[in-house]
Amino acid sequence: MAKGLDVGTMNILCSEQDGNSTVFAQQRNSFVEIEYSEMAERMLSQSEVLHIRKDNKVYVVGDDALNFANVFNKETRRPMQNGILSSDEQSAIPMMKLIIEQVVDEPDHEGEKLYFSTPADPIDSDLSTLYHQKTLESFLDDQGYDAEPVNEGMAVVYSELAENSFTGLGISFGAGMTNVCLSYYAVPVTKFSVARGGDWIDQQAAQATGTPVDKVTSVKEDDFDLDFETDVGGVEGALSIYYENLLDYVIEKLAEEVDEEDIEEGLDVPVVVTGGTSSPEGFEELFRDHLEDAEIPFSISGVTHAEEPMYSVSRGALVAARSDEEDSDTSSSSPSTSSDETDSTTNGRDTEAERNDGRRRRARRASED
Repeated sequence: MAKGLDVGTMNILCSEQDGNSTVFAQQRNSFVEIEYSEMAERMLSQSEVLHIRKDNKVYVVGDDALNFANVFNKETRRPMQNGILSSDEQSAIPMMKLIIEQVVDEPDHEGEKLYFSTPADPIDSDLSTLYHQKTLESFLDDQGYDAEPVNEGMAVVYSELAENSFTGLGISFGAGMTNVCLSYYAVPVTKFSVARGGDWIDQQAAQATGTPVDKVTSVKEDDFDLDFETDVGGVEGALSIYYENLLDYVIEKLAEEVDEEDIEEGLDVPVVVTGGTSSPEGFEELFRDHLEDAEIPFSISGVTHAEEPMYSVSRGALVAARSDEEDSDTSSSSPSTSSDETDSTTNGRDTEAERNDGRRRRARRASED
């Protein structure tokens, strides 16, 4: 078995294969603090609300946090900010561990493969993703997994572009960041992130309308559509304005970062967009319109929206984990290499292109199962 884990600023999702189906577990990556009382803790336990007690405080964690925040008129707190562990939140690490342990069960066996998503370093910020990546790897290794990071944009490619030989542009619009990866036959050519995503939209809309951020988030996640038929003065109107601004910003950075020389001559690049921030109805059409109006240094064959944008990154991480697992099983069952075979490898038969071709075949099989 193997697992794929999408570690997002807003949600944490785990995927694994169950027969011919992929099953998911998820929790909201947030918590809210409430005053401790024996009665409150007893009611939380009886209602199976995920929580943790610390001193004279109780922290409601995961999916129930937003509901409690709205009831008690409080702001949720996040273990992550801008796509990585929050340096401003003292409780970030224990809360992240609790949420991850709820989403990711114990491994089926010691050393089970698990690939987890990690963002690229943002090109518009001095933030480094290394500490975030190594901390998550330590969490998961301590649980008994053989954990490996996979770039978030590349995970989108693994999930959505198997039929195009894992060639194209994968863009994940998350809460904390937007991640972009250009892949050529399952080999990343360019990958980067920008430090803007759904949280940035919510914060700007909240500031513009004088509405609490959590209320804006609830509006966005409820029935919000990018149809531009809403009142400009309201929360939905503000959300529409900042959605457009985010898309223009991402496309501008894409044009700056991806050079025409990165693309094979004559190749039309398919683009797939995904992530929770891309969920509103009308997002695909809006992105396509803005992309067509931009001066992009390469030809695009089309823009598609992942069928299940919330699950795309986790599914792509699972494809990578299963491909790696299959590779490990094949290697362990192969006979030892003879000296003649070693010589032939040295002479160039086992080329990098052949190894990449093998990786593509394994990833394709993993994505099709």
